[in-house]
Parts: sequence; structure tokens; C-alpha cells
Amino acid sequence: MNPHAAPLTAGTALPPLAGDLNPEVVDQIALARLYGEPLFALPTDLYIPPDALEVFLETFEGPLDLLLYLIRRQNFNILDIPMADVTRQYLAYVEQIRRRNLELAAEYLLMAAMLIEIKSRMLLPPKRSEEGKEVQDPRAELVRRLLEYERIKLAAAGLERLPQLGRDFLRAQVHVEQSLETRWPEMAAIDLRGAWLDILQRARLTQHHRIRREELSVREHMSLVLRRLQGRRFVEWGDLFAAEARPQVLVVTFIAMLELAREHLIEMSQAEAFAPIYVRLAYQPA
Repeated sequence: MNPHAAPLTAGTALPPLAGDLNPEVVDQIALARLYGEPLFALPTDLYIPPDALEVFLETFEGPLDLLLYLIRRQNFNILDIPMADVTRQYLAYVEQIRRRNLELAAEYLLMAAMLIEIKSRMLLPPKRSEEGKEVQDPRAELVRRLLEYERIKLAAAGLERLPQLGRDFLRAQVHVEQSLETRWPEMAAIDLRGAWLDILQRARLTQHHRIRREELSVREHMSLVLRRLQGRRFVEWGDLFAAEARPQVLVVTFIAMLELAREHLIEMSQAEAFAPIYVRLAYQPA
């Protein structure tokens, strides 16, 4: 509708429309407006689909909801459901929705088949198991599902009745002017500890690595290795490096052992792959 148009009231004279079939009718209220023009009579060729407007008196969320409605409406005992009456009423409702919406009726048809199966099993004489006990009531599984569904539905209704923010109440917002007194943030001991550790970590990252010159003799370490092997039949490879932890000494010791092996002064042996390496003297000292 045009927001700038003057409001229409009973008794307001309307100017005749271009091409109006009844230009003399000027004292009527317009039924509607089409593209801003008043419409006083419905078109004769107006087509309204049959399913354009549907009114559902009861809506159900699924087959269990429909079954529970039929049982509670007629005050049936849910532990002793009269399957014949309930199945007849259920099939009547399914037939109504099947004519209008077959996809919606698919889920209800599955439950209808289950009801018919239960009813047919109840018509048969009860059989006893091998232990002599009676077979479980065919309605037991359906009753269990209905009771669980009813409990969930009642719990959902209880949650729906609770006040909800934005629907039943709003948060009160009050502007409070802050005082001019400066309030310093509170500091805990754990915060001070974290700040101190952060300073130490940054100090390690920015410190310089200093290299000191140290003269090491390969010949001297060759003599040390020979003295460690004297009087011992075999020495494991790692034991020769266990006495010193400095990287530069370990490197010189390794070079010394390679030099001794090249001069055939020591022998290295290994029993199998990934086995420990053993070192021994390649000669018998005098």
C-alpha cells in the first residue's frame, strides 16, 4: 500500500478508475490494492489451488505422538492398550494425511504396519518357551516406547514453561557512572611468577653464545684410550665416552679411536645388527 495516500473511510468518494467496469460505484471500500490501485471486486478468472489453505485442528510430531494422543484422549490404560480400537483410529488418521501428503504419511505407515503386526500376534494362541515361561506380551515394546516418549514430552513442556531471556523477560541495563578514583588491578602471586618466568625465557633467547678456544691433543687421547683398554678383554663402545661430558672432548676421543683402528692398535666387533659394539686391544702388551 502507498504510505503517502490519504486514509479511506466510509463515505469517501473515489475517482473512477481507467477502464473500470462499474465507474458509478464510488461509495465502496476497496477489497485490496493491486500495484497501488484499489480493487473493488474479485476477478472472475482468479484460481485458488485446493491446498492453498489447510487447517489442522491437531498437529502431531510423529507416530508416537499420535498414538499417545489417541490413548490419552479416550483414557485408555497404556499398560493394556485395546489394539483394535487404537489401530482403527490410527489408520483413519493416516488415510487422511495420505491423500494430502504421501511423503508425510510414510513414517506413519511404518507405525501402522507395526500396530497391525502386534494385533495379529495377539490373535494367535500364546506359546510357552522351552523353560515353560510365557512369551512376552507383544505390546510390551510399544508400551515402553510410549512411556519414554511421554516422559521426554513432559520434560520438554516443563522446559518450555521456564522463563526465557528475550521471550519472557529482558536484562535490566542501568548506566552507572564510574567514580573518579583510580582503581588499580589486583595482582596475584601466580601472575608475578608467570611474568618472572617470561623474563627468564626472553633472556635465554637473547643471550650470546661464547666459544672459547681449547687445545686438545689427539695423540694424548689415543694414549688415554689404550690405558683404559689395558688389562680388560672387551670394553663397550659407550663406556669409553662416559667419563667426559664436554662435546669437544667427545669429538677428540672419537677421532682418537678412529686413528687407533687405522693403525691396527684396537679392534672393534659387533655380534649382529644393532647389537652393542665392543672394543679391545689388537695386541698383547708386554
